[in-house]
Amino acid sequence: MIQNNSTEASADGIDLSTASLADPEILAHPNAFYAAMRKDDAVHYDKNLDMYLISRYEDLQTVLRDPITFSVKKGFAEQYAKGFLKEYKEILERDGGGFFVNAIMTDPPEHTRVRRLLDSAFTAHRVKTLQPEITNIAVDLVEKLLAKGEGEVFSEFAMPMTSRIICKQLGVDLPSATVQRWALALTQQISRMQSREDMLRAAKDVCDLQNFLLAEIKDRQNSPPREDMISDLVHARLDDADQPTLGLDELVTLGVALLVAGNETTATALTTMFYIFATRPDIAATLRASLDDDRVVTRFVEELLRFDPPVRGITRMTTKDVEVGGVALPKGAHLLLLYASANDDDSEFDSPREFDMNRPNIGRHVSFGAGIHRCVGAALARMELKVAVREVLSRMDNIQLAIPNDEITYLPTVATHTIARLPLTFTRRG
Repeated sequence: MIQNNSTEASADGIDLSTASLADPEILAHPNAFYAAMRKDDAVHYDKNLDMYLISRYEDLQTVLRDPITFSVKKGFAEQYAKGFLKEYKEILERDGGGFFVNAIMTDPPEHTRVRRLLDSAFTAHRVKTLQPEITNIAVDLVEKLLAKGEGEVFSEFAMPMTSRIICKQLGVDLPSATVQRWALALTQQISRMQSREDMLRAAKDVCDLQNFLLAEIKDRQNSPPREDMISDLVHARLDDADQPTLGLDELVTLGVALLVAGNETTATALTTMFYIFATRPDIAATLRASLDDDRVVTRFVEELLRFDPPVRGITRMTTKDVEVGGVALPKGAHLLLLYASANDDDSEFDSPREFDMNRPNIGRHVSFGAGIHRCVGAALARMELKVAVREVLSRMDNIQLAIPNDEITYLPTVATHTIARLPLTFTRRG
């Protein structure tokens, strides 16, 4: 949980021989666990997850710089629908149009082919042109909350904001609740925490998602190019003599990535933003006094992303015997790169549990990853957060938790650190 003072997370009382990230309490409040690993066992084998947890900033950089030795494709495949993959795959092939191999979670040169296309869709210039539209959506959602004086901000602001923005870009019309349901179903597949019953429910939702996208893709294939991202993907020409257009598996998985994969993570960051405002009125006051200062708002967003990154960690798998942080890892070792722990590493960030918008190395956080797999939607996420800061704080005042702090719960997943529900009260700023 976010800590509201400058006290460092203490590693005292954490027994790494028995503690596990699979423990719901550690999953929700992980900073002491992270600190214990960084101090005593930086490349820690978590036997309950059957994964090596990479906790130090420097070691994460080592892994992120070498996408060949540390495979995204193999790590993701090992993580996906863990324990239920055979049955999950059968359900998608029977009811969801097929089981499609993820086109993003791949290694070079396969990854290079589609990454160039996605990079062109999320240039800083293109994202900047979206600002007026993003602002209109944020204002509409804030005003709906203010009309009630209370609300649950994950489902009533964060997810609707991110889903409406991306749906507009894709050229589709979907209720935000549907996008949220699909996003959570996809996130659950990399959670390592789902039961068979969870998997069966989520598989049905993923089938619905894939069938929706297959219909949209077919529609674009049978019509002239339109001004939307699905049409861009369908009609894209790649610099590849053997495969000059995207295959169906690539179209579906890229559609999934654009429609839902980034939604839940950006919505998580937006929800954490509200939590900061509700529990740190001093930070909210500082920002309110400087909403026209882009530098101040930008630095708040970067510190928010460092302090409690929406992506807790991401997986890799070793393709050969290798050493990380002085620990010998065998070929086929499954790794979880803990972005949240690296951002909390006091060898890189002084007093990391202090929310400090003025820290000199604020931009060195790893919340969007690094290297060739750096998050393609980083510029859009930053834009959405900056717009939300301005529109929320210029319109809302007296933002407070509507439930006790210790009743806040988090989604059960090793992939993200997502507040499940955040009920708040607030007033209109006079």
